[in-house]
Amino acid sequence: MARSPLLDYAFGYMPAQMLYAAAELRLADALAGGAHTSDELAARTGTHPQAMHRLLRALACLGVLTQEGPDRFVLTEEGRRLRSDAPDSVHGLLGLFGGPDVWKSWGDLLETLRTGEPAWNRVTGMTSFEFFEANPDRSVTFNKAMSEHTRDVAPAFIEGCDFTRFGTIADLGGGDGTLLAAILRAVPAARGVLFDLPVGLKEADVTLEAAGVADRCELVAGDFFESVPAGADAYVLKSVIHDWDDEQSVAILRNCRAAAGTDAGAGAGTGAKVLLLETVVPEVITPEHTGIVMGDMNMLVCTGGRERTEEEFRRLLEAAGFALTGITGQLRPSNYRIIEGTPV
Repeated sequence: MARSPLLDYAFGYMPAQMLYAAAELRLADALAGGAHTSDELAARTGTHPQAMHRLLRALACLGVLTQEGPDRFVLTEEGRRLRSDAPDSVHGLLGLFGGPDVWKSWGDLLETLRTGEPAWNRVTGMTSFEFFEANPDRSVTFNKAMSEHTRDVAPAFIEGCDFTRFGTIADLGGGDGTLLAAILRAVPAARGVLFDLPVGLKEADVTLEAAGVADRCELVAGDFFESVPAGADAYVLKSVIHDWDDEQSVAILRNCRAAAGTDAGAGAGTGAKVLLLETVVPEVITPEHTGIVMGDMNMLVCTGGRERTEEEFRRLLEAAGFALTGITGQLRPSNYRIIEGTPV
């Protein structure tokens, strides 16, 4: 009898936690200089030598390491991405999604299915954003993970949208500025406004300076549930709307509409555009959409938000005073699409 793929899914938490442990121990950083033994790595990471040896063998099965001898291990090319200093690092993403808060929240999925309420709030006693504000160490991991993710999707976003239409581009909830920095580098004539809570902007100066765009970008601290800066020609919201329920999402978009005016938008005569970078759930799901629906389940568990269909985005925009005037195809290799709203 053939092995059921359901069993592979059932045991999926095991490699997830092995990768998280490797990230937390900065194991890939310790292996950066070449092959090492388990004793050497245990000494560098403060772990038990025999337990470390067993983890190293398991990581070799995952393609993170190659075992060159009975007790000699070296990073693979894919394993190199676990290094905290790699240009294409996923160290922060592994630290976030394998971390204790997300891990425990997913362990309470059954209660979320019974109540419809995010497990995160029960597990931590506060919303996810309150939690990261109250826990600076985990906030650093969260911000690093979001920066890594944004770095990977930014090129397709820029290729998929004509940003030369806009003189001033505001990135709302833009964190350390990774996305806005990439946009401004691609459009030298544009200026930027980076808007987020103070904790979100903590590393923004470093990011913008490193990208060489700090002189064209204004940092504005604030809460998009209260207001957003006026005067931009485009308001970019990447992975923002999916964090919130419909009522909260409309509140954010209404504040964008209030800031958009009626005569901005590079001569369009219809006010500033709102550009949502989000995944869009197909009306009928097939296995190729696994990444989209897993993201939706994570929103259910951790934030109370959701991924939405094109029609659901249309309704949100209309409720906030925008018309959905454009939607791209999937921005490969990500699942994102650009949803463009125009004030009405």
